[in-house]
Amino acid sequence: MHFLKWLYPGMKLKRWLLLFSLGVIAASLGLAIVLNYKFIGVVEEEIFRIVYKATGKYYYTVTTIAGIAVIGIGLAVMTLATRKIIQSVISVLVPEGSDKLVEIIFQKRRLNRGPAIVVIGGGTGLSVLLRGIKSVTSNITAIVTVADDGGSSGRIREDLGIIPPGDLRNCLVALADTEPLMEKLFQHRFGGGGGLAGHSFGNLFIAAMTEVLGDVEAALKASDKVLAVRGQGLAASTQSVRLGAQMSDGSLVEGESRIPLANKTIRRIFIKPGDAPPVEASLDAIQEADAVVLGPGSLYTSVLPNLLVQGMADALRQTQAVKIYICNVMTQPGETDGFTASRHVRAIFDHVGPGVIDYVVVNVQEVAANLQEIYARQGAYPVAPDIEAIEALGVKVFKANLISETNLVRHDPLKLSRTIMSMVYKLKSSSERMKLLDYYLIAENIKGHKD
Repeated sequence: MHFLKWLYPGMKLKRWLLLFSLGVIAASLGLAIVLNYKFIGVVEEEIFRIVYKATGKYYYTVTTIAGIAVIGIGLAVMTLATRKIIQSVISVLVPEGSDKLVEIIFQKRRLNRGPAIVVIGGGTGLSVLLRGIKSVTSNITAIVTVADDGGSSGRIREDLGIIPPGDLRNCLVALADTEPLMEKLFQHRFGGGGGLAGHSFGNLFIAAMTEVLGDVEAALKASDKVLAVRGQGLAASTQSVRLGAQMSDGSLVEGESRIPLANKTIRRIFIKPGDAPPVEASLDAIQEADAVVLGPGSLYTSVLPNLLVQGMADALRQTQAVKIYICNVMTQPGETDGFTASRHVRAIFDHVGPGVIDYVVVNVQEVAANLQEIYARQGAYPVAPDIEAIEALGVKVFKANLISETNLVRHDPLKLSRTIMSMVYKLKSSSERMKLLDYYLIAENIKGHKD
């Protein structure tokens, strides 16, 4: 029953209902004192008289029964009045109804006190994780790569000289708690053959907000409000960076969109300028986090570019948060051909050094044979979870079934978020663990009601 949600812990409503009841009792006692009990006596005599006329006998328990009936009526009236008051307020403040209001209160009271999670990455993988995590906590910070140079983002980057907004747009939409129409609007791409063709409305919106407010951080904060975002989305750097790669044959390829197309083995990647400054808010979020999650997403073009921003890797080494890397489910042609899970981890260490990962989450769920055949035609294969090789690097492994049962091999948002949250409360101290588990179970309970 949705009405019972008003009684959930932390809603800060039960105390006022109790105070209302105490007020009614106090007013009743005061009224009796003012009337010097005479009115009550008259009522009692009238009840006896009515019962005697009807039966010809005196029943001395009749006043007790009548009193209990009056109490019941009073309580019913109080309950009805309270509910009508609440409904009256809801109808003005939240036209969508009480269910929507309960969700808002739950978000503000409970989700805002959930564990602080920082997610670092880009692309669709980041969006998948954010959609799951936001149902458990609102204390989310998404740190997003700014190296994208393809499509609508690349054109806006070149034309306006601002950081590419595409991954930031996907991040904000994933964290949004807004109407489906607004989400469709932000993801809409213009058709036709004119200058707007191929552009995403959300990209143009962020670009316009940046020009109006004169600062990309301010633009993202304003966009958070428009989309009713749970948490915040931050750029890894406010300086537009360009991603480059040195291949195994010594050749150099510049441009995030061009690296996978080279069809060569990547030796290392780098960003220009190499001293691109980080967003201070992102470093603060890492230090204050309960957990920092790297990925899921393209290893070389989504995850590593963030860690190459000045100070980012050092912040990860210094934080007391649990540091988790989510390994990809499938290899990516032109990036991680033939990679096992340990080679993903080794690539990160080769670029930024050890100490940035405590745990690796690997998928152990079997990929359906028909899907493996489809992906094999594109040169992609399941990432082998070579657990012993990972542990030899000084990193612990967390095994889980993570993929969704669809026509695409991707992480399932619900499975992934449950895995991450279970790791967070298991790895914290015992006193904090029960608190985090409480948030997790309540959020899962409400999600279960929705499903």
